[in-house]
Amino acid sequence: MLSKEIEDQIRASGIIAVIAIEDAADAVPMAKALQKGGITAIELTLRTPAALDSIRAISKEVPEILLGAGTILTTEQVDAAKEAGASFGVAPGLNSRIIEYADKVGLPFAPGVMTPSDIERALELGCKTMKFFPSESVGGMKTLSTMAAPYKHLGISFIPLGGLNEGNMASYLTSPLVSAIGGSWLAKTDKIAAKDWDGIEAAAAKAVAIAKEAKA
Repeated sequence: MLSKEIEDQIRASGIIAVIAIEDAADAVPMAKALQKGGITAIELTLRTPAALDSIRAISKEVPEILLGAGTILTTEQVDAAKEAGASFGVAPGLNSRIIEYADKVGLPFAPGVMTPSDIERALELGCKTMKFFPSESVGGMKTLSTMAAPYKHLGISFIPLGGLNEGNMASYLTSPLVSAIGGSWLAKTDKIAAKDWDGIEAAAAKAVAIAKEAKA
């Protein structure tokens, strides 16, 4: 489960940049480019060999960023993410064993959900902030609003991810159910590999402007 402090920081951010890093040397300049564009939260996915070193580098060099570790699928990854300096963990699905272990070792955690049964299990485990994944391919905000309606009074919130972009992000952020969106388009692997820091900063700034207008 996420702590109230982390939940508040995620809600204040509005956007979590979801990143896969292939070269740890790119981690800090990438994070600084996103930060210059107004992004205050990043999820680094544990899908590459460079992920943990990237988390270490960003947590040390850009400590102002709220830094999470994504695609956590094992208890070993929970330990590694925490040791590397991640402030929270995220998974694409709901694994009770991982949630319970993350709580035991003190890593705030948000599971992924896609069905009412997932939501109920997450609530049973104490999680009120959940990742809604894969969002667009299962109906987007329309599906989320309908699915979450029976639980809305419990104070739940969601971080939709999957298929979001500049064109549809505002439709999510206008909903009180959404604490932040996951933005995987903000710093794509080809842009990072090309060291297009100006392009990444510009994409971040545009997304932040859309988010501010949507939440106004």
